[in-house]
Amino acid sequence: MSSSVRHGSSRGQAWFCTTGLPSDVVFEVDDMTFHLHKFPLMSKSRKIHRILSEQEEQRPRRRRRQMRSSSDGGGDGAAEIEIEEAEEEEEAEPEQEQVRTGEGDGQPYSIAFPDFPGGPGTFEAAAKFCYGVRVELTAWNVAPLRCAAEYLEMTEDHAEDNLAARAEAYLEQTVLRHPGDATKALKSCEELLPLAEELGIVSRCVDAIAARSSAASRSWFDDLAVLGLRMYKRMMAAMAARDDVRAEARESCLVSYARGTIPGLSRSMRRRLASAPLSSEVEQKELLEAVVASLPADTCSGRVVTAKFLFALLRTAQILHASDAARAALERKAATQLQQATLEDVLILSYSSAAETLYDVDCVQRIVRYFLAEEELGGGEASSSAAIEEEEAVAAEVVARPSAMVMVQVGKLVDSYLAEVASDANLKPAKFCELALSLPDHARIYDDGVYRAVDIYLKAHPRLTAEERDRVVGVVDCRKLTVEACTHAAQNERLPLRAVLQVLFFEQLQLRRAITGTLLASSAGGPPRASTSEAVAWRGATALAQESQVLRLDMDSVASRVQELERECSSMRRAIKKIDGRGGTRSPGGRSADGGGDGSRPAAGGWRARHGCKFSTQVCDSHARNVVASRASRMGMSP
Repeated sequence: MSSSVRHGSSRGQAWFCTTGLPSDVVFEVDDMTFHLHKFPLMSKSRKIHRILSEQEEQRPRRRRRQMRSSSDGGGDGAAEIEIEEAEEEEEAEPEQEQVRTGEGDGQPYSIAFPDFPGGPGTFEAAAKFCYGVRVELTAWNVAPLRCAAEYLEMTEDHAEDNLAARAEAYLEQTVLRHPGDATKALKSCEELLPLAEELGIVSRCVDAIAARSSAASRSWFDDLAVLGLRMYKRMMAAMAARDDVRAEARESCLVSYARGTIPGLSRSMRRRLASAPLSSEVEQKELLEAVVASLPADTCSGRVVTAKFLFALLRTAQILHASDAARAALERKAATQLQQATLEDVLILSYSSAAETLYDVDCVQRIVRYFLAEEELGGGEASSSAAIEEEEAVAAEVVARPSAMVMVQVGKLVDSYLAEVASDANLKPAKFCELALSLPDHARIYDDGVYRAVDIYLKAHPRLTAEERDRVVGVVDCRKLTVEACTHAAQNERLPLRAVLQVLFFEQLQLRRAITGTLLASSAGGPPRASTSEAVAWRGATALAQESQVLRLDMDSVASRVQELERECSSMRRAIKKIDGRGGTRSPGGRSADGGGDGSRPAAGGWRARHGCKFSTQVCDSHARNVVASRASRMGMSP
């Protein structure tokens, strides 16, 4: 049997069976018209057999074209009129290739199926099966053909080896044994409800997917993207109800479905699957909230539902304006894996009209707060110390405590985030300080990272008041700065004078402690012979002692220079008071006695040069400026 499709002006599309015999039954399925033969269909479908039998019994006999004689002589004229009408009908539809029955004794039968499961395509396949044409069963068409067989009553009770039995055998022996094929069949059931539900196709596909979701091969997980939200929820509920389904398998299904159905989930995630349906913004929001609701109640494994995935969901939730409950749940989930996040993950743009900053700093601050609450709840909150006694002891303690290492990783992430958002002109000092001080002291072994963020913030906000500047600089613990950071801070003109003096003081204090410890170690004798590592450490300590003696001399010169500056400042104050007392007496040359240009106040360059006041911010005279600059450039700090 071959088929051809012809476009009509009134009935849309028509499908003709070109077997050489005229069609005697017409089926209307949606916008398609099928011109077929009743006997092949009646032999396979009990429903068609019953409908055609009822129509044949109830159909009135059509008046045949006969020439009747009349007693009044009017019979010939009536016969001519009837023959002419018949000829006009035959000429009106020359393309319909004899839609009447072969004997010409009546119109073809007409049957309409407005709600046929699977639509015209499935009906065409069922009709071909009735004609004996081989129909290839696939994972996509087996469920529609099974429903069509049920609709047309093409069962074994009516005919052997019928369509219902063929579809059932293929479904059980092929489709349900492979979760990928079961997923495709489940997708096809979305247009077959409620008949597919009554036949148990939906439940069998869902159970097959859930039972085989823990298999080693998971290449079929990408096929989950074709499922609608209703079927996805049902599948996830079935997986959660089974004890033999591992949590990692559920998470893999969750991630695969989210990646395939929600466009723009992440900057780096792969593109959506071509087979996934294109959803509107409202549908995407509903999908995202459903994915969030499917997240495990406990802490995720981190291998499948990673921090990158969680922050990508959170970023998308901000774009789609998801519910507050969904965003709060995502923030709490992201907090459990904050130590695995990168700077790119936490840089979430602000999509609220009320937000002033480019990035959503409040969101990150809430995540950090949730993280600290989880650490405290789990007993991972380490005891904070007021000062670092020995850097080596602190480092050893951090390595010994996994929770402390996690805290240090989060501290580095927060410092990097602060450095990134510090250049935002709309970031208020209070919000900057609040985020910087949200972490405990033991979250930072060194404060170099937060010092870099403070330096960037001061450079981007030159109009801060003295109080705001002191508050911003106060987030840095000068006792926890490295030598490179101290060198940079000592020359940083953006820092208040009090902060510079604190840096110099604590740097000198650290040097004295290092010198004292080195001298005690050297006085105790040479390195022990038992351990090579200890010998190397002793030689390093000796070298440090020599360098510390040089630095101590430099610090003594710095201290003497500070005292000299204090004496010069006192001298300048006395000179200024003396000038104010004279009332700005002018010299004969028209200039003021103090060197000022207009006689109102002294010129800054004049009295500074005369009193020899040179405010050099270099820490150590023995260090050349190029060395300091190279260290600052390695830290990424601006001189």
